[in-house]
Amino acid sequence: MNDRIVGGKSVEEWIKEVPVLGKMAAGEEVFWINPNDKKMLEEFSGMESEIKEASERLGRFASFVKEAYPETTAAGGKIESPLVEINRLKDRIEERHRVDIEGNLYLKCDNELPISGSIKARGGIYEVLKHAEDLAINHQLIKPGDNYSVFGSKAFKDFFSGYSIAVGSTGNLGLSIGLIGAKLGFNVSVHMSADAKAWKKNKLRELGVEVVEYESDYSVAVENGRKQAESDPTCYFIDDENSKNLFLGYAVAAERLKMQLDEKGIVVDKEHPMFVYLPCGVGGGPGGITYGLKTIFKGNVHCFFAEPVQSPCMLASLATGLHDAVSVNDFGLTNVTAADGLAVGRSSGFISKTIEGLLDGIFTMKDNELFLLLKDFWQAEGIFLEPSATAGAMGPIGLFKTSEGKAFLEKQELSGRMKNATHIVWATGGSMVPESEREDYLSRTVGLA
Repeated sequence: MNDRIVGGKSVEEWIKEVPVLGKMAAGEEVFWINPNDKKMLEEFSGMESEIKEASERLGRFASFVKEAYPETTAAGGKIESPLVEINRLKDRIEERHRVDIEGNLYLKCDNELPISGSIKARGGIYEVLKHAEDLAINHQLIKPGDNYSVFGSKAFKDFFSGYSIAVGSTGNLGLSIGLIGAKLGFNVSVHMSADAKAWKKNKLRELGVEVVEYESDYSVAVENGRKQAESDPTCYFIDDENSKNLFLGYAVAAERLKMQLDEKGIVVDKEHPMFVYLPCGVGGGPGGITYGLKTIFKGNVHCFFAEPVQSPCMLASLATGLHDAVSVNDFGLTNVTAADGLAVGRSSGFISKTIEGLLDGIFTMKDNELFLLLKDFWQAEGIFLEPSATAGAMGPIGLFKTSEGKAFLEKQELSGRMKNATHIVWATGGSMVPESEREDYLSRTVGLA
């Protein structure tokens, strides 16, 4: 492996220059602090107005969503998840890891998001709705001020049946796009990698969605979805690697979180810092949320990504500075993990370049730890999460237990303020997992301690 050339250097040279890459290549758990994070204070600017537009667009579609998905009625057609305190989980992981987590620990329950039960309900559903709106406006089917409940009518479904949507996915993005796309009447093709769970493929097929399976990984599924769209002028490709619309849909989550914090009386300022821990696959979901959070809270929020030890694509991307020109395979890693939503070998170049100066750090964990956390959430809180959705819970442990985490707190002058801190573990999927799959996941936790 050491003879492999990556970005003009051998792997051995990279490891000598950036030591964390050596631990990464060995499949060890790491807690990495981004040396470029301070750039955000000088360089941060950009998409605030576009995030506002995305939020307003979701507001316009609320009448359609409420009628199409009655489970959103109480929220007025808003696709949102609860923010809950998880004190029993906090006690349990503190005891297991012999560490004190200063501050309060919360779970952002995107595992409970309406429609598709995962964080992908934010970006994926938003992009499909935007595409539907663009088509309807271009064909003069709607005008400003119209009631968007008409998107659920037979006339609109018949119109959208003349158009296709394609996407490449490890699972949850394809599920969210298939669900909303089919509801609107689009012909949807989801290109899925080998690690995507069978139940997600079956669910899509039940809705009449075409599922194309590949023996290889996520990148091949995306590339083939892209090729399908290029050959069909009526086909719209949702590009998980490069989509600004996905990104904006995710970013709206930040203003929603701000409302929830305000409702709970939770202050975020210099004396009351906030830490958010987000599982990362290709980077779109956590990248969009990070961007939105930094827009609102600036330097008072600290965002960390969580990745499996065999699929740390964003760590490889940012630690080398090569973005999407490097893969975890270049460092001898397998990109094989039980966390299917995080099984991505190469990060989105668009996302890594966008959040390179915003992200505070990245931590990695072994699959065994993901299943321990799955067990902890279930037994302590009665909350079932997919393995990939548990990953963020290791963030506070790394922050307080590793030398890197402690040094970060000292450097940021946060050590004396941590008793006032708010920690948010962002759960990304789980509520739609079939009972048989839940039992299988939980059976894999038996004997773990």
